[in-house]
Amino acid sequence: MLEKQINLTWLRTFEAAARHLNFTETAAELGLTQTAVSLHIRSLEGRLGNRLFHRRARHLSLTEIGQAYVPTVRQSLSDIALATTSLFGTTTSRMVTLKAPISTSALFLAPRLPKFRALHPDIELRLVSNIWTDSTGFDDVDVELRVGRGDWTDVASEKLSDETIVPICGVGSNNGANKTMEILAGPLIHVLGQEADWGRYFAAKDIAMPTGISEYFVDTMTAAIELAATGGGYAVIMTQLVEMANATNERVSVAGAEVPIPNGYYLMRPRSKRSKRPEVQLFEDWLFEEFSGGS
Repeated sequence: MLEKQINLTWLRTFEAAARHLNFTETAAELGLTQTAVSLHIRSLEGRLGNRLFHRRARHLSLTEIGQAYVPTVRQSLSDIALATTSLFGTTTSRMVTLKAPISTSALFLAPRLPKFRALHPDIELRLVSNIWTDSTGFDDVDVELRVGRGDWTDVASEKLSDETIVPICGVGSNNGANKTMEILAGPLIHVLGQEADWGRYFAAKDIAMPTGISEYFVDTMTAAIELAATGGGYAVIMTQLVEMANATNERVSVAGAEVPIPNGYYLMRPRSKRSKRPEVQLFEDWLFEEFSGGS
């Protein structure tokens, strides 16, 4: 077992030299001198205790152990590069990092992001999701969406939309456009953090909140939609999310009329006065168009 880690620079030099089989060309690719390339290879061989190249006059070739070693080194360097680009972007890319509730990410944003990419193919997008609203770290996030009343104290916000909810159930669970009596029999599916929505729905119908019926509690609207779709009961979900869930394949049936709710989508605003990058402004402008029903 090697007692010390191997210098990553030596491995990069080895991988390039294994491709070129020429120290001069390797040096040109890496921006090194030929002497430096030779030193890296000798240092790596000394560290491993094995020769990696046969050196002959005007000819360089890999030893058998060098041939066995290079695929692993190449794959490892590729994995490092891929992970780095995925997490941090490239130095030349215009990256926008967007944070949104998980159901919004899956049902509202994900189907629309290809439209933005088609308009701005040079802008990279990173979408991260959260279940519970927490403090915004604008050092890591360029754009954040939240669902609520706009009364957060950690950061300023700008309203994007007014929202409604509709009751849903599985396709074919019951016939008829209004299934109020069936809904009262349950089961009712509650979304944690949105438990008041059923009360709002029944109040709009001048019906008392039912008691003593079977209930489920789930942590996302996506889970509520899936539970309702499989015949698990009735859920009240934001209308836009139901429409997106049914966009390509009818997943659920709407079991009643829309009911307004005080919650809406909000775009969070950092308190700092630092200038906004152009790609972030483009994305925010596009979001406003999407929430206003722009095509």
